[in-house]
Amino acid sequence: MADHSQRPDPSPEKLVANLVRLLTVEQRGSNLFAGQPQTGGIGRVFGGQVIAQALQAAQASVADDKVAHSLHAYFLRGGKEGPGIDYATTCDFEGRSFANRRVVASQDGKPILNLTASFQSHESGLEHQEASMPDVPPPEELKSDMEIRRSVAERLGDRLSEMQQRLMLRPRPIDMRTTDKLHWMNNEAKEPRAHSWFRTVAPLPDDPALHRAIVAYASDFTLLGTSALPHGLSWMRGELVGASLDHAIWFHRPARVDEWLLYVTESPWSGGGRGFNLGKIFNRNGDLVASVAQEGMIRRKRS
Repeated sequence: MADHSQRPDPSPEKLVANLVRLLTVEQRGSNLFAGQPQTGGIGRVFGGQVIAQALQAAQASVADDKVAHSLHAYFLRGGKEGPGIDYATTCDFEGRSFANRRVVASQDGKPILNLTASFQSHESGLEHQEASMPDVPPPEELKSDMEIRRSVAERLGDRLSEMQQRLMLRPRPIDMRTTDKLHWMNNEAKEPRAHSWFRTVAPLPDDPALHRAIVAYASDFTLLGTSALPHGLSWMRGELVGASLDHAIWFHRPARVDEWLLYVTESPWSGGGRGFNLGKIFNRNGDLVASVAQEGMIRRKRS
């Protein structure tokens, strides 16, 4: 196994500054925005990055009195790390209370994602919340996923390729702490449900649009892997191939992503080479912050 011990990790503040830079799109025209690639990125672009950058492009094209309350995205092709991504926005509707934006993300001239986002002006209304936050250990009592990654990488040693090692051990701007065992942590079949706390490793600016974008970014973590849990298989061990097909988020209330949020994921069904997954995101007060749905391609890897 390659020795990563001599490479100093970036500070938490640097990691979060890089995340903010990654999710800050640059306007190149009246309806065109550009997203920067991830520093040191390798392989395929993380789907949550493309969703978050597309949402940022949509948010930048809407007046400040309207905020995103939902998005629906379809992945068309896998993006690759290195080249930037262009985001073309279209205004399909602009009403007094609601607005709608359509975004096409393209790389090297080819569409890789279509996203539609809906926005609403603030108003009061009827309120209820049926979903209750599960009773799970607090994040302070849990190991970070990075600690577990280092332990797993040390145990697997040379069975991991150089790229797998780099992906597994790369410092991350978001600290995740899981109460269960995710697909890469063991090979035993278990119920398709997981609970993970997450927050950025350093404080963020007071920008609600940025916090929504990072919620969208983090919502792609652990989600598709939930449908692998009943089968005891893992991408990390080279037993599966998979890719997100579509992704939907409903933003219920504002949330700070530099404070702990609990991501509850479950997979009600898989079949036909696809896995269906649902997610709920709670703040520490037990308020439902967002709901997520995703279907992805998931197949056993052939020898």
